Amino acid sequence: MALSNPARLVEAVLFLENEPVTVQKICNMTELEEQVVRDALEELSEEYYSAVHGLALIENSETWSFVPCTDLYDGLRRCYGKKVDRRLTRSAIETLSIIAYSQPITRSEITKIRGVVSDSIIRLLREREYIKVVGRKDVPGHPCLYGTTRKFLYTFKLESISDLPKLSEVDRQRFEKEAITEEEDED
Repeated sequence: MALSNPARLVEAVLFLENEPVTVQKICNMTELEEQVVRDALEELSEEYYSAVHGLALIENSETWSFVPCTDLYDGLRRCYGKKVDRRLTRSAIETLSIIAYSQPITRSEITKIRGVVSDSIIRLLREREYIKVVGRKDVPGHPCLYGTTRKFLYTFKLESISDLPKLSEVDRQRFEKEAITEEEDED
C-alpha cells in the first residue's frame, strides 16, 4: 500500500533531521496541522511495523525518530561501532547520575557529592548535550544550576526523569546528607 503524501513528507523530514523530532517541530517544518502529522506518524508506524525494513520508527519522550532495527545491530556495529561508540567514562556516568537524581544542582554540589572536582566532566556532558544550565541558584555568586536534557532521556530510553531506577537506601542517604551539608554551608 502506498503512503499518503503527508506520511511521505513526514518520513522525509524524519530522515533528513537525523535526530528525534517533536510533533510540533514537524508541524512547523511542514506546515501540516497537528492531527495530520499525528495521522501520518501512525501511518508510518504501521508501515514500518508491518513490513520488513532496515529502520524502525520509534517514539520516545514525545519525539519521533528512525533507528536501525535491533536485529541489524551486530552487522552495523562492525561498520559503524567505532565511529559512533562514544561511551561515557565511569566518572562521567557517575556525574550524570548525580545530576539526574539531584537536579537542579550546582557544580559545587556535584563536587561535594563526588569528592572530586568535576569541571571537565560537566563540560563534556554539556558538549554531548546530556545536561544543560536550567537556571541560577539564588545565593551569592548565582552559580549555574544543571539539569538533564531531552537527549539524556532519549539516550537512556526514559519517558521522564521519574522513570529513573529508585536509589538504594545508602545512595539516597548520601545524597540527602550532601544536600543538607551544602545548605548549611550557604547559611
